[in-house]
Amino acid sequence: MTHDRHDALMNAARRHLIQNYRQQPIVLARGEGSVLWDVKGDRYLDMTAGIAVCCLGHSHPKLTAAISAQASKLVHASNLYYLEAQVLLAQALVSRSFAQRAFFCNSGAEANEAALKLARRYQQVVAKAPDRVTFIATEGSFHGRTLATVAVTGQEKYRLNFGPLPGPVRFISYGNLDAAREALQDSRACAIILEPIQAEGGIIVPPPGYLKGLRELCTRTGTLLIFDEVQTGVGRTGSWFGYEHEGSAPDIMTLAKGLAGGVPIGAMLATDEVARGFLPSEGEPATHASTFGGNPLACAAAITVIDVIESEGLLENCREASKYLWRGLHHFVEKYPGLAREARGRGLLLGLNVHRDAAAIVTRCREKRLLVSLAGGSTIRFVPALHVARQEIDEALEILDQVLTERTEMINDSTRA
Repeated sequence: MTHDRHDALMNAARRHLIQNYRQQPIVLARGEGSVLWDVKGDRYLDMTAGIAVCCLGHSHPKLTAAISAQASKLVHASNLYYLEAQVLLAQALVSRSFAQRAFFCNSGAEANEAALKLARRYQQVVAKAPDRVTFIATEGSFHGRTLATVAVTGQEKYRLNFGPLPGPVRFISYGNLDAAREALQDSRACAIILEPIQAEGGIIVPPPGYLKGLRELCTRTGTLLIFDEVQTGVGRTGSWFGYEHEGSAPDIMTLAKGLAGGVPIGAMLATDEVARGFLPSEGEPATHASTFGGNPLACAAAITVIDVIESEGLLENCREASKYLWRGLHHFVEKYPGLAREARGRGLLLGLNVHRDAAAIVTRCREKRLLVSLAGGSTIRFVPALHVARQEIDEALEILDQVLTERTEMINDSTRA
């Protein structure tokens, strides 16, 4: 019966879903901690955590209880009124970050869209600089799939056939302060948007001093600094936010993915000064809004995620697990020099960059019941739950070791032939 159900669901998916994703051929049904089961009952070790979303793993009892309790009280009410959970979440995020103000929406793309709009309106209305309209973005970046966020995404494959896109946008090389210095001298520069670590671009960590240097350049030139922390935020790098590793606070920061542990939410945080850009003039309607943004259910989930990260010491576990996993990935670089190029990342946003066969490696890992994902086309990405245990890391590394051995033998056989 389970196989029949799997086949029926697969057929229904192929008939009724818009096939914009390249899904692997499994149908997931439930999860617990770092483990998922499909409808056939097969077990999978999950090192993707919903692509850095399920930071507490699956079915965490405190998160489940909080969602259930909030659903029994209030799921949604209009943002025409103050909402208790929304105010408490804003307070929690502000107290842990550089910001004084928060705006809530439903996804990372929406948060980045809000950030771009805020930057434009701040320059035009508050800074009285209407000519400052150009966004500076980085090559290899990923900021979302709305038209505006695709426009500032520095990978052509995401922009292809969606033009004309909003602009103007200027792309510069990531990690290159000289390129940023030249671009920010342009009197039309509105803001620069970038990720503290390029995640979808291949888990690229910038050189030391880069983020701090950008902060200094932006302050000197009057350009707003936007950090897209959709993937690096909420403990993923071993600190609450990625910018903390260099102590270089932005003017605007965006969050999503791990913020509510799997419940859809996005947030844009800003300083008091920059947040003035969204204040409506007398008699003017709201300058930006979201019907579902900051709804009580999502906010209650996010408050619980923050509480659990602190009460269960997950930032410390993230740092310790990171060291352990990184050593294992680096060992593969030494063991498989013809296949593995380097270990990359910070915290539990780590990857193994390979010379070839990255997609095939991900597929073979799934066949062996390990779920990992691809970043940047050639990096095997590990973004497990923040409470991942050493024995789970050992299991993942053992499976990846088997797959790398297989791929190496295939490469050697083909070379000999």
